[in-house]
Order: sequence, then C-alpha cells, then structure tokens
Amino acid sequence: MRLVTWNCNGALRRKHALLEALDADILVIQECEDPSQSTAEYQAWAKDYAWIGYGKNKGIGIFPRRGQRIEPLDWPASDLKLFLPVRVDDKYDVVGVWTQKGSPSNTSYIGQFWHYLRAHGERFGQHTIIAGDLNSNAIWDKPRRLWNHSDCVREMAMNGFHSLYHLAQSEDQGMERQPTFYLHRSELKPYHIDYIFAHDALLNGVRPSVEVGNRASWIDASDHMPITVDLPDLRVRNH
Repeated sequence: MRLVTWNCNGALRRKHALLEALDADILVIQECEDPSQSTAEYQAWAKDYAWIGYGKNKGIGIFPRRGQRIEPLDWPASDLKLFLPVRVDDKYDVVGVWTQKGSPSNTSYIGQFWHYLRAHGERFGQHTIIAGDLNSNAIWDKPRRLWNHSDCVREMAMNGFHSLYHLAQSEDQGMERQPTFYLHRSELKPYHIDYIFAHDALLNGVRPSVEVGNRASWIDASDHMPITVDLPDLRVRNH
C-alpha cells in the first residue's frame, strides 16, 4: 500500500495532476480546499473522499485513489480542528494531521498533537497510520515543556509507533538530511516538519520504503515536499 502526505500550499484543484506520478493508493493532503465547494473537475478527481477545514479553502483532505471505501471516524477533537481520522476499507485507520499556530502556547503546533494524543492515543491500533504536517521538529524543543516534539515521539514509540522516514533513513529526530519544507521557498531555509508514523506490527519486520520529493520538482507548486511510503499489504482488521 502506497501512502503520500503533502501540504499542497493551497489550490489543489490546479495541482492534483502533479500527484499522479506518485501512483498513491491514499493521499493525505494539507492546505487543500473542499472539493464539494470547488470546480466540477476537482470534484470528479476527488471521488470518494473525506475533508475537514476552516471555511472552504483551508483544510485536510484524504483521497483514496483505488476506489477504496472511506469512512470518517467520530473522534471528537474539541478545539483541535485539523485532525481527520478515517477508516479505509475496514482494514486500517488513517489520521490526517495539520497543526496550526494557537494560543495558549500549549495548543500551538506540536502542543496540538500532544493534546490529541491525550484524547485519542488509546484508539491508535496496529493498523493506524498518522500522516501530515506537524509544523515541528526536535530542533525546536524547549526545556521543561511537556509537549515537546521529542516528548511526543517518545510517547509514540512507547506505544509501538515510529516515524517511517527515520526508520528508513536510520536518522535521529532533529538530524534529518532531507527537508520537507523550505521557509519562504528559500533553499537556504530547509526544515523537516512533515511525518508519517505507523505501528511496528504494520511493517512485519521490513524496513519501510520512503521517498521525499525533490525540491526542483515540487517547489513551484508548494513550499512543502511530498513524502511517499510503501507499506506491506494490510489484512482486514479484527473488531
């Protein structure tokens, strides 16, 4: 199963053709508009999808590309607006994430993810995948703050979840060689802030295949690069 996450930097209706070359089974797209309130061509491309966001132009969309059945999950997020959990073909759960600046500080960026883990971490199972733009990296950890990036990564690891990029590249958090984001699209301001997490059991002991999009190919479309992962075929989940 091939999954792609990408912050498209808006106007997916004009950019979705770029994604066809990635040949994804599932697309998790941040900063995209709601197809139901956009062009007919975009609606036809989106097919069966899930979307949540602010207004009609800024949100997360999850788009199955192989005719899979998609079912939004009722995981209340209170003020944590841009988390989108769905079930796909009754086989696995995908949680789309796009963290935002917030106030107070413990609800900003990685703080939002920390609170989402508090609320729904027990729902994450062996067939759960978390994908999206966390706007976070271990380089920005602050001492004595319980919702640091590294704290979230450690808690995920304690429950069997790991960043697939870091597993594939054998790199430590904060030491990434491949950026996923270029601030102001500048080659001089590269950061790694987009992630895909999955449970160890999902990998069946196999090192995941992960690719980060090439800057030259994607920078005209977005300040973020897509992350593509290939996972083993998944069995139907047990209820």
